[in-house]
Amino acid sequence: MDKPLSIAPATGRLGVLTPGLGAVASTFIAGVIAARNGLAVPIGSLTQLAHIRLGQRDEDRNPLIRDFVPLAGLDNLVFGGWDPISANVLEAARTCGVLEERDLAPLSAELEGIVAMDAVFNQRWVKKLDGARVKPATSKWDQAQALVEDIERFRSENDCERLVMVWCGSTEAYQEPSAVHASVESFETGLRSGDENISPSQIYAYAALVSEVPFANGAPNLAVDVPCMLELAAQRGVPIAGKDFKTGQTLMKTLLAPGLKARMLGLRGWYSTNILGNRDGEVLDDPENFKTKEVSKLGVLDTILQPEAYPDLYGNIDHVVRINYYPPRGDEKEGWDNIDIFGWLGYPMQIKVDFLCRDSILAAPLVLDLVLFADLAMRCGLKGIQEWLSFYFKSPQTAPELYPEHDLFIQMMKLKNTLRFLMGEDLITHLGQEYYD
Repeated sequence: MDKPLSIAPATGRLGVLTPGLGAVASTFIAGVIAARNGLAVPIGSLTQLAHIRLGQRDEDRNPLIRDFVPLAGLDNLVFGGWDPISANVLEAARTCGVLEERDLAPLSAELEGIVAMDAVFNQRWVKKLDGARVKPATSKWDQAQALVEDIERFRSENDCERLVMVWCGSTEAYQEPSAVHASVESFETGLRSGDENISPSQIYAYAALVSEVPFANGAPNLAVDVPCMLELAAQRGVPIAGKDFKTGQTLMKTLLAPGLKARMLGLRGWYSTNILGNRDGEVLDDPENFKTKEVSKLGVLDTILQPEAYPDLYGNIDHVVRINYYPPRGDEKEGWDNIDIFGWLGYPMQIKVDFLCRDSILAAPLVLDLVLFADLAMRCGLKGIQEWLSFYFKSPQTAPELYPEHDLFIQMMKLKNTLRFLMGEDLITHLGQEYYD
């Protein structure tokens, strides 16, 4: 990463576009509006609440990140998006049932005014949903061009100086990269021919990048994690980041697994199961869509624990992940982790975690941070994969030759050191020897 010669100021309005206006997006939008109206505190957001240490410990320089880095202000955010089901954000929020009416009522007029644009939708990728509010264009090329027109119209009508797009839609059916994803040229040819390997999230990503709009991927889809999108992001000078918001059970794994490794405690098995009843749970009830999520989740432990380096401790782990759709739970997901560990002389121990979480409540602040940091990256002239944003993802996107870093604490250090680097401050190593010389 080259240090920017200058950082463009965060002046004017920042448009936030979300493909998918369901539970995550509607909760995010409602929360931001509540926060800027003084009705709520944006809990969970690093950009709004976290401090960052600068210099040595005895200097006592610990500003808020939002005071240290030139981020867009909440008052300057303008919201829009696409949805195949709901007509506006208020309808989506009420349908999804994450937020209670007492929280929605003061925001209802503003939320109702955020009208969903007709979506690019193909049931082949999300079998459990049936979208009625979809674009009439049948050609994938025409769909992409329609999205580009939507982006430019939104920019113009809302007087936005800049835009960011964050995928908040459903998990798509599992796929491997194919020939159509090899280059921008092959992808555009595939759009024109209607290649079956091009998914809706990839059409959105393409439209964002050709419009020079940063794109962050909140699902495990291959939206921008394919060669053609890396090429396009480089050509257009646009930041990208993904994939799959780090919310419930994976958050716990990235907290606990580094601790086990730090203490050199062994692991026999990690059994994870989830029950949830929201739209995401319904989609994941289909085996093809679950496989996409499963692949995203399963890579976490291997990368953190490095079984090839520690075969005696982690060389034979049984790692099982289950997701069960259970409608009565709605967005209130329950994740059970049964962890079989061993210590001195191989004696067994167990850890059991029952995490009763709210997926969209955990995801909403991640969307806010990604919007603000992606915009910062664009104003810094950064392009392509933004690995410093790995903190927010289950399956962080990296350069093709690198393995992703999953350790939450290393990810945090990488994020904060990137901010220090961009602002011309010394990086923090935590060596601490300077205090004892």
